[in-house]
Amino acid sequence: MLSDKRLKRYRPNVGVALFNRNGQVWVGRRIGKIATFGDDPGGHRWQMPQGGIDAGENVASAAFRELAEETGVTTARLLVITPGWMAYDFPTEEKKRDWKGQRQKWAAMIFEGEENEINLNAHHKQEFDEWRWVELEEATHLIVPFKRAIYAELTDSFTPLRDHIRAAC
Repeated sequence: MLSDKRLKRYRPNVGVALFNRNGQVWVGRRIGKIATFGDDPGGHRWQMPQGGIDAGENVASAAFRELAEETGVTTARLLVITPGWMAYDFPTEEKKRDWKGQRQKWAAMIFEGEENEINLNAHHKQEFDEWRWVELEEATHLIVPFKRAIYAELTDSFTPLRDHIRAAC
């Protein structure tokens, strides 16, 4: 865990693990330039919705806003927000302004709508060109390497919640 002083160098951000009724999570394939890692040119483009927290915005509001902007989904229920901040550094080629990286809180939500609600063109700046439901553990292998530690931590934290969702259906 980073100290409060060090956290100020990290952009405040929220991520959303949107679960369906089967306990799978939503991932989208990012549009645009993406670094090539290893033997998978253009790979690791899949991620869960995430984005900046605006000044004066609380984490839950930011999570619902980012989810709606990036996926079109508004029919979701908040289950939990992770305590504390998780942080990652930007790779040198991905630096954004003066930020060292991003500090994130993650919201787990359950999708309560129908799949035709998902609209990747919901916002003027489209983030994803494709989407799918995957197993929580699979998301860690689809994300760019510099974010993998956070996704692994999310998998550990959200697996009991995922199991509860599956048992309830």
